[in-house]
Amino acid sequence: MTTKIRKAVIPAAGLGTRVLPISKVMPKEMLPIVDKPAIQYIVEEAVRSGIEDILIITNRGKGIIEDHFDHAVELEHRLAATGKKEMLDQIRSLAHLANIYFVRQKETRGLGHAINCARSFVGGEPFAVLYGDDVILGDDPACGQLCRVYGEYGCGVVGIKEVTEEQVQRYSSLKVDLLRDNLYKVTDMVEKPSPDKILSLYSVLGRCVLPPDIFDILDRTPPGAGGEIQLTDAMCTLARRSGMTGVDFTGTRYDMGNKLGILQATCEVALRHPEVGDDFRAYLKELVKTL
Repeated sequence: MTTKIRKAVIPAAGLGTRVLPISKVMPKEMLPIVDKPAIQYIVEEAVRSGIEDILIITNRGKGIIEDHFDHAVELEHRLAATGKKEMLDQIRSLAHLANIYFVRQKETRGLGHAINCARSFVGGEPFAVLYGDDVILGDDPACGQLCRVYGEYGCGVVGIKEVTEEQVQRYSSLKVDLLRDNLYKVTDMVEKPSPDKILSLYSVLGRCVLPPDIFDILDRTPPGAGGEIQLTDAMCTLARRSGMTGVDFTGTRYDMGNKLGILQATCEVALRHPEVGDDFRAYLKELVKTL
């Protein structure tokens, strides 16, 4: 089995109930962070990590995601005719970031069910999963950090962070033992634990690299929290069987399924933006004087 991770899956089929009403008509993955939709940052992270083929799992009403990564011939012609070469190159590049494919999750039955929709795309290879809710920005792409660790240890890898007790009950909790530096051995996990089931304050956040046998495990995984097939439950079986590796990744994570997370991402990216960063910083300095 090759340890070069060539394929990635981005589940983007959630209903976005935490960011209603905008998500009624706009997929949360397309919510802008300044001038790019959230999912573009995720795709760019995968590409920077060496990923060649990307499968985005959508559902009804999310065709706008496909359109974003396709050519817009009329727009491109207009930009070319008006001499806006830099903008034209940006727009054209979206269709060539990677080999991007799409499949619909026809029933919203949980993250585990969504990942199982990628079985034929993945084949017999290990693959990365980049959650569509999570934008992680940093000099060293988080997905690439996990891919390197998979190459070293040859077992499933999860991106982890220490969170608050309140957050861990909304996410997941892991049983971890330090290996070295920011790497941990993961031997158990639980999705959305009650207070008495918390294993640690480390939680899976947004990224993992999985071996192909996760699909057989998913086939045998019964519905869990929320009556849905949970990927965490399948990874728990994997962790208990052969262990997984946890990477306390570097980079800043923004929860794009959360209204505060969207605002934080927009504000912090705007401050670094080459076009508006200086003006936005000056605006914020004046604004805070009124608070």
